[in-house]
Amino acid sequence: MAALKPATLKDLDPRNQIERIPCCVFKHAKSASEYVAAQIAELIRERAAEGRPCVLGLATGSTPTTVYAELVRLHREEGLSFAGVHTFNLDEYYPMQPNELQSYVRFMNENLFDHIDIDQANVNIPDGTLPEEEVLAHCAAYEQKIVDLGGVDIQVLGIGRTGHIGFNEPGSGRESRTRMITLDKKTRQDAASDFFGEDYVPRRAITMGVGTILEARQVYMLAFGEGKAKVVAEAIEGPVTPIVAASFLQEHDNAVAVLDEAAADRLTRYQAPWLLGPLSSGPGGVFEWNDYWTRKAVIWLARKLNKPILKLTEEDYNEDGLQELLAKKGRAYDINLQVFRQLQATVTGWPGGKPLERQQPGDRRRPHDEIFPKRVICFSPHPDDDVISMGGTLIRLCDQGHEVHIAYQTSGNVAVFDDDAIRYAEFMAEFNKQFGINPEQTAKLEEHVETFLRHKQPGQVDSPEVQTIKGLIRRAEARAGARVAGVPEERCTFMDMPFYQTGRVRKNPLGEDDIQLVIDFLERIKPHQIYCAGDLSDPHGTHRTCLRAILTACDRIKDRDWYQHCVVWLYRGAWHEWEPHQIEMAVPLSPQEVMRKRNAIFKHQSQKDRALFPGSDPREFWQRAEDRNRGCAQLYDKLGLSEFEAIEGFVRWKGELEGVV
Repeated sequence: MAALKPATLKDLDPRNQIERIPCCVFKHAKSASEYVAAQIAELIRERAAEGRPCVLGLATGSTPTTVYAELVRLHREEGLSFAGVHTFNLDEYYPMQPNELQSYVRFMNENLFDHIDIDQANVNIPDGTLPEEEVLAHCAAYEQKIVDLGGVDIQVLGIGRTGHIGFNEPGSGRESRTRMITLDKKTRQDAASDFFGEDYVPRRAITMGVGTILEARQVYMLAFGEGKAKVVAEAIEGPVTPIVAASFLQEHDNAVAVLDEAAADRLTRYQAPWLLGPLSSGPGGVFEWNDYWTRKAVIWLARKLNKPILKLTEEDYNEDGLQELLAKKGRAYDINLQVFRQLQATVTGWPGGKPLERQQPGDRRRPHDEIFPKRVICFSPHPDDDVISMGGTLIRLCDQGHEVHIAYQTSGNVAVFDDDAIRYAEFMAEFNKQFGINPEQTAKLEEHVETFLRHKQPGQVDSPEVQTIKGLIRRAEARAGARVAGVPEERCTFMDMPFYQTGRVRKNPLGEDDIQLVIDFLERIKPHQIYCAGDLSDPHGTHRTCLRAILTACDRIKDRDWYQHCVVWLYRGAWHEWEPHQIEMAVPLSPQEVMRKRNAIFKHQSQKDRALFPGSDPREFWQRAEDRNRGCAQLYDKLGLSEFEAIEGFVRWKGELEGVV
């Protein structure tokens, strides 16, 4: 009988039991992408040295783009050759012409193939142009070609909101092969922005099967951002089920989930690492009961038991896996009080600071501010993010006498319905006709707009004239919303950052021109406070790009004298909210301020009732904002703090650029 192998600390780490797909978690998506690109590059060089082909399975979507960018860099700067590489893409919409904006052929060419030395004969992507009766044979030939090359060496995957890998939607079996599939409604909703509306998203696609994917020698499943956290946890820690196709990777000997911390946030190691015991090294190294984890654990326990923080007992701690916290920190009462006071200190009705004359006797919790009033900039990625995400705080800042500026970073012109553009063009024509203003030019513009939009194909880029009209619509709405909040028109700046000006949902990379625009604006205003969107789950990526521009600009001017008095706050609200253990400033709103915020959002009429790109949340933006703000207030109330109508939460930027830039 063979001797038992001694258990190592790695074997005993509880994460390796609960995480049934091994995880590599990086602080930021950029580092994760570079890691995967390095693994691919190493194999390509290894196979080239052996004189053997390297077979890669590739994915599309926003997740792998940084992997491809790094591979392009390695090719250009370090001589990585793709001459011996064969590629097989996971999927393609059906029907789909290769030159269409949404085509995965076009996506792969633009992001990878056009920039490397790969032989186009070695590139394989499911053919979305075939007659339906030929698709079955095409799928069989696709499978056979993989077999003839000896199988896929490395398969790169993303994961969809339904848990799909490739387009293997819920119900896809373990043995499924390359085939035609009908897309799930959630998948089509997530793709709507690329097609300028869900109605234009194809209902079918051709995809590699789960069985095909599982035959790859090595699989890397990438997931980035808060929006993927829930399904990632289901795939990695949940049961193997056809309902979540990615869960089949638990049965693969060499599958690895490559995540950023945001996507890993729902894993037990991040949600409640104390449940894994002392042998777990924790999410970011050796686990320590610092203030952050103590606060998170106590709030977790209070929410789990539905009890106010100050009513938690030592029995509660012991019975729910927090014995070690008691052992390290002492009595439950003292821990409760510490966390309660930390949360209480986040609440302020004076987001710009309190002037000396408003200081109340005995108010030691928030001393008066030396600088009052302040110059404040709210950066709004789209023309409505300001009032949606921090409209109540804008109202407070204006009413309390601060000099508030709003900088709208992009035009938002792709998110306007064609009917609205026609309506406004007709209005302009009628107005000019009434006053005899340029009748010939006006008639020509009206004819162009109506003719262009009447014959416009799904996903077609708008003409410059139509883009201008749609941009003007968003500007007018932004100014109207700002007025409701109390910001005068002369303090509304429309930056029209160049990266956005493609007319497409897919934007250009952030450039120096974009960053310099932000620097110039900051130097002109010299703000004491900066507010910007930390809502990085924005499905179109604009929020992340706009944040990179701001934080890069701040980093470059951090030595300026005026910047030494500047604080940068990150807001959320359009897609996700900060968790209570993260919030560092909680601004309570009265019922009247909630209504005023709603009215400000209502001024964005082109986004009202039904936005062109609503994302995965069917609620209107004002409903999302109010539900999240009220939910935050109700949570504070349940934890034992004061009861408010609504709360907007903020996190202070600590000056770290890695992964965001």
